[in-house]
Amino acid sequence: MTIVDLRSDTVTQPSPAMRRVMAEAEVGDDVFSEDPSVRELEAATAELLGKPRALFVPSGTMGNQLALLTQTRPGNQVVVGHGAHIACYEAGAGAAWAGVQFAVAGQRGCFDADEFEQVLTPQSAHAPKSVLVCLENTHNHSGGRIFPERDVLAISAVARKHGLRLHLDGARLWHASAATGIEAANLAAPFDSVSVCFSKGLGAPVGSALAGDDALIREAWRFRKMLGGGMRQAGVLAAGALFALRHQRDTLVYDHEKAKSVAAILRDGGLTVVEPDTNIVMIQLTAPAHTLVEACGEQGVLFFAMGSHLARLVLHRDVSSSEAIRAAHVVVRCQRELSRPKS
Repeated sequence: MTIVDLRSDTVTQPSPAMRRVMAEAEVGDDVFSEDPSVRELEAATAELLGKPRALFVPSGTMGNQLALLTQTRPGNQVVVGHGAHIACYEAGAGAAWAGVQFAVAGQRGCFDADEFEQVLTPQSAHAPKSVLVCLENTHNHSGGRIFPERDVLAISAVARKHGLRLHLDGARLWHASAATGIEAANLAAPFDSVSVCFSKGLGAPVGSALAGDDALIREAWRFRKMLGGGMRQAGVLAAGALFALRHQRDTLVYDHEKAKSVAAILRDGGLTVVEPDTNIVMIQLTAPAHTLVEACGEQGVLFFAMGSHLARLVLHRDVSSSEAIRAAHVVVRCQRELSRPKS
């Protein structure tokens, strides 16, 4: 049975060309800041994001947590959207390490300036002070949704008025840039810190980065060490990430096209689908989502239940257009079989 794995865009395999670059990478001890491949990746990432510096980290979760540690203090409040990765999918790290509380703005993942301002709390003896707002672009839980730029700019203006800093969880920022045609640096411009991922969509096996000004990155470097993220000859990994950054960003639009094709087949098959902005297709179900996930898994199509009645399919570079279409038809067939009245 041929498996079509749509669980995440992190399941991709490094290409032969990427493997060669990684095997031949020039390396040094990065804890001593002596790995030339890491330095090259960090410089390239900072330039693409329009920030003075970037720091290579093992995961997007670490990048986001470094943003919290460098810009908050225990007891502070951080404003996020509903279903934000930094609050919901990082094992409670924000509370455990930075000691922050999260306030949720809006109900759709992305939110506007009015919804943001409604949840802000000033310093008092009774309430945590709002010091940071985190936006996620694209927004995973709502289906790879692109955060509207007009709302980003309006939220930024309100944040500055109230003295808050801004962090962008840009794990899939490359997708937002590819879909909108807006350069990543322009999407990142309103933010004090930006995290990006090389293993989601771009196809690198490991790695993310946090970008910001010199003071923030110097402090993040120390926290990275504290959290166990000080890697030694990390250039082997950085070389794969740099290859992905330079050679595989332009192919992201094909993943978006595959997602739209899958969504159309599912919709024609009677399923309720959120129209994808990028590479993620969300299916809203009346029956428990896990039953459809299990049935499709038995037919070689893998994806996740994101809630009791919500399923997620993620298109990526290792799934061809024909495989994506075949997988969509399997989902439709399984759903119809599950919907038949039991005799």
